[in-house]
Amino acid sequence: MKITKLETCFIKPRWVFLKVYTDEGIVGLGEPGLEGRSQTVAAAVQEIGRYLIGQDPLRIEHHWQAIYRGQFYRGGPILCSALSGIEQALWDILGKWLGQPVYRLLGGAVRDKIRMYGWLNGENYGDYLASAMVSAQSGFTAFKIGLEGAYKLVDTPAKVEEAVRRFAELREAIGLNVDLGIDFHARVSPAMAVRLARALEPYQPMFIEEPVPPENIDALATVARSTSIPIATGERLFTKWGFREVLEKQAATILQPDLSHAGGILECKKIAAMAECYYAAIAPHCPLGPIALAACLQLDACIPNFLAQEHMTLGDGYLKEPFKVIDGYIALPTKPGLGIELDEEALADKYYDGSWETPRLWHEDGSVADW
Repeated sequence: MKITKLETCFIKPRWVFLKVYTDEGIVGLGEPGLEGRSQTVAAAVQEIGRYLIGQDPLRIEHHWQAIYRGQFYRGGPILCSALSGIEQALWDILGKWLGQPVYRLLGGAVRDKIRMYGWLNGENYGDYLASAMVSAQSGFTAFKIGLEGAYKLVDTPAKVEEAVRRFAELREAIGLNVDLGIDFHARVSPAMAVRLARALEPYQPMFIEEPVPPENIDALATVARSTSIPIATGERLFTKWGFREVLEKQAATILQPDLSHAGGILECKKIAAMAECYYAAIAPHCPLGPIALAACLQLDACIPNFLAQEHMTLGDGYLKEPFKVIDGYIALPTKPGLGIELDEEALADKYYDGSWETPRLWHEDGSVADW
């Protein structure tokens, strides 16, 4: 079997879908998206295609090494996102060729179902509470909420109190039997992260996600040592090498590799194995589309230190058979490969040119704020 073509398309709201074709008619699906840089990643996929076309798609590890290490420059969000989507598609091909879900090819399932967590969205506390109640009706036992607005390097007590008040009100409404994480989105400085974490401790967050920007692991470790709240990070780290220092400095106890950015399914399984040695949990990052979610579920099924799975969509309007959440869990996939089939008819009105821009935040003086 040989690879004959790599085809990308841009899908609303901001996703990149990839199809890898073979001369035996098997087509693998992947999602190599990078929010705000979709067109660049799609170009990188085609550049990598010059190497892949004519190759055996079943040599997944070999191709990963050739793409990542075979040229002088390696790593970074563009190359790793392109590589991730391609790797997902190759696993989809292998699973379809063997008639097995991917997780069975990676050691088999270690759990019977996969715990999901929901995003709480809104403009005010009432909106967030309504979102929580809707999610609770689907049986979710874990949610995540984000910090609102821009933060100065040293911000006011009022800013801290407002963030804590919203979280405290939600905690009171949903009770202690439901986990509630909070995503700082790296919008705050280490000093403000410490201050916020201490104020939030009485309300027992499930985790604080990305308390500081990802470039300085020492700063992340400083925050981790300052609080009893578990620290989560990883959506902007790439490959096993990007996670090494986080684990060695015990800067986080929950790793969130993104299977569409960090190197794909097998690379994230390697990251999970590294994390096992440090008693760290894995909660894959996934604010992308249904192909990315399908890849995550294959990983979630076969790693022992899985915590919970983020998702933006269950595939309604994108997949012929969308995923279903029952009592907060998704059943183990049983179909070959990634276990999904695109609904081409439903996708017909979702194509666009890929020119989605990441929103920007500004301080009141006009300077750029971290988003």
